[in-house]
Amino acid sequence: MNALIQWGLRLSITFYALLHFITYFYDKEILLFFLSISGLSLFLFAVISYTVKNIKLPLSLFLVGIAILFFSNGSMTEGILNGFLQMRDMIGLLVVIPMIGWVLREEPYMEAIMGFGHKMLNTSRKFYVGMASFTQIIAYFLNFGSIPMMYQFENMILKDEKGEAWENFKGTAVLRGFALSTMWVVSIPSFAFVVEAMNASLWVSIFQGLGMSICGIFLAVAFSHFEEKRYGVDLTTGLQTEISEVLRHTTDRKQRNHRVREFVVLFVTLFGTIFLLQAVLPIELLVLIPLVVLVWIGVYYLVKKRTKNLLKEAKIYVQTDMGKQSYQLCVMLGAGMMISALNQTGFASLVVDGIYALQESLPFINVLYFLPFMVIILAFFGLGPLTVMVLVGGILGSLSLPYPPELIVLVVTSGSAISILLSPMIMPVIVLSGNNGLSLFTNGVKFNWKYAAMLYVVVQVYVQGVVGVW
Repeated sequence: MNALIQWGLRLSITFYALLHFITYFYDKEILLFFLSISGLSLFLFAVISYTVKNIKLPLSLFLVGIAILFFSNGSMTEGILNGFLQMRDMIGLLVVIPMIGWVLREEPYMEAIMGFGHKMLNTSRKFYVGMASFTQIIAYFLNFGSIPMMYQFENMILKDEKGEAWENFKGTAVLRGFALSTMWVVSIPSFAFVVEAMNASLWVSIFQGLGMSICGIFLAVAFSHFEEKRYGVDLTTGLQTEISEVLRHTTDRKQRNHRVREFVVLFVTLFGTIFLLQAVLPIELLVLIPLVVLVWIGVYYLVKKRTKNLLKEAKIYVQTDMGKQSYQLCVMLGAGMMISALNQTGFASLVVDGIYALQESLPFINVLYFLPFMVIILAFFGLGPLTVMVLVGGILGSLSLPYPPELIVLVVTSGSAISILLSPMIMPVIVLSGNNGLSLFTNGVKFNWKYAAMLYVVVQVYVQGVVGVW
């Protein structure tokens, strides 16, 4: 019975993703109906697979949406069918994005980069900058899977260095790096969604977020410097000893340099193709990204002449990994049902009126001060960055706020970054704790609350400065 449920779940996900891309270019009512039915099947199979007890969040979102539809004046059947279509772009993206990781598993790119750039990583400050920065690059390929990968990479180099000082050094570099990536990395689903929802300029949003990310790295390095002094540990000496040991076992220089060049080409072609095509093609970003990724992966395996490996990875993904994503996909379907139902009510007007009333009573404070806290508070209730961004971005997208949409994107994604740093209820901190053995509170609040507060201040100084000029 369980095998039949898993088969039905995988089939529903596959059909939903395929029909999503087909109906985007070939919009037929009958196909949209089958897309909604695929979404319903996906949701039902996932509820049966996980059981109601373990799928409370998506089920709650779904039921709230149904309740809102019931009390609104619209058709219940039409509302449900439309609800399963609301987050179709996000589901298509979430199904495809994990496939990027197939490419990174083909060659030891990270070890090659370490051997190539070891002179730029030979002090604790340089190493910290390198790890925080490179985590963001890897996040382009693996999303929050970059956290365990980068932490294990640090452990490979610093295998003999133990204690809270070293765990603070390693853990914060990775977690802060990933948090900052959510402000500019286009393949992070939460960033891509809010850019699309706000109809913001992609290049302005990316470069604005990247600028804040660079400021965040310098801020993180400053905090790391003071944390090293507080612990009274000479991290540089231990680091140099460990790097020397690693370099004794690296591959020959020619092969290493080839892999580094190959990795740079991979990153530039993925990032550049998305950026270029978004500027010249009338295709929504959330549809364009997965299509580019699929072609990019196919070209990689063809050039490397490893089509057998591609088929092997695809088989493993469909049989094993795709089913593991069903919970996240159900969250998207539940959130879509709720957002679709809210759009049939006067909720958006109510929110706008409330914002204007708040600004009239507190004219020196605008809504951009508060938006990050909407994301942070929801994250402490267990809603992940993507779920929160879908809920908040879906609501904000229907409002007419008197600010540039790129500023709203930055403010909301800064809230996402801070929630990743602090919340013990969402995956990034949980994954890191699973790797380094420290408590969720230690990896989150204890190590990062001061840094998170300063990151909020830095972003708000920029945002309010732009609002003042604008």
